Amino acid sequence: MIKSMTGFGNYVYKDQFKTYHVEIRSINSKQFDFSIKVPPEFRDKENEIRKIVSVLLERGKVECVIFIEKDDLTTGNFSINSNVVKKHYNDLKNIAHDLSLSTSDAELLSISMNIPDVIETAKIENTDEEWNRLEQTIQEACRLTNVCRENEGKILANDFKLHINLILNYLKEIAPFETERIQTIKTRLQKSLNDLSEQTPSYDPNRFEQELLFYLEKLDFTEEKVRLAKHCDYFIETMNENTSNGKKLSFICQEIGREINTLGSKSSEFNIQQKVVQMKDELEKIKEQLANIL
Repeated sequence: MIKSMTGFGNYVYKDQFKTYHVEIRSINSKQFDFSIKVPPEFRDKENEIRKIVSVLLERGKVECVIFIEKDDLTTGNFSINSNVVKKHYNDLKNIAHDLSLSTSDAELLSISMNIPDVIETAKIENTDEEWNRLEQTIQEACRLTNVCRENEGKILANDFKLHINLILNYLKEIAPFETERIQTIKTRLQKSLNDLSEQTPSYDPNRFEQELLFYLEKLDFTEEKVRLAKHCDYFIETMNENTSNGKKLSFICQEIGREINTLGSKSSEFNIQQKVVQMKDELEKIKEQLANIL
């Protein structure tokens, strides 16, 4: 099973007095990169929220938005300081009298009410019970995010299988050109030797066969083909494991790329090199998507 780092989860929990909204968005990142928007009464819980999300989502650039709606019974968290209002009112009335200004009591009261220190906002504190509800809401939003990640991972898994199978098919298509490649090399070397023998009439044919075998052995890529096929099989096996192994799959891709490159450098035959290019193209498509795998 593979899991994408791209996901979205939104969960709403409503109790008798409040409605808790938690929204989580996640995209790919090499590390756990977390940002949060949280109501003032839960600012002291930011580190705990980070720990919860990091355990459940593991890796990625994660944005968590939390907001809480309160019903009419819980929104009255401010009060009017009547003593301050009276003081401002009397001060303004005395100033108006000294300046011989004609102002009504209603106007003076309106001005007094608009002075900033008149309204006192009560400090909002969360209870353990409210925190437990919010914690459950966060956990459920993370679970929904993981469900989204798993669904995205299934799509990517099918795409990976397609590209791996294409690499294996191109590898099989190399076989018909191998015999022709060896024969071409032998013919070319024999021609070069014949041209040289016109200047140097005598040469040891046994030594020539021996050197030819050494040369062909260096150009043989049977081992690379076997390893490449095994790496591709291992990629599929790792992909089907119970946990998502994005980094491990990246390492396997590096080994696949190494075998493909060696295959291309040893081939020295156009048709085989063409297949190598096609394999590289499929591998690059896998690498692009692997950056988004958890």
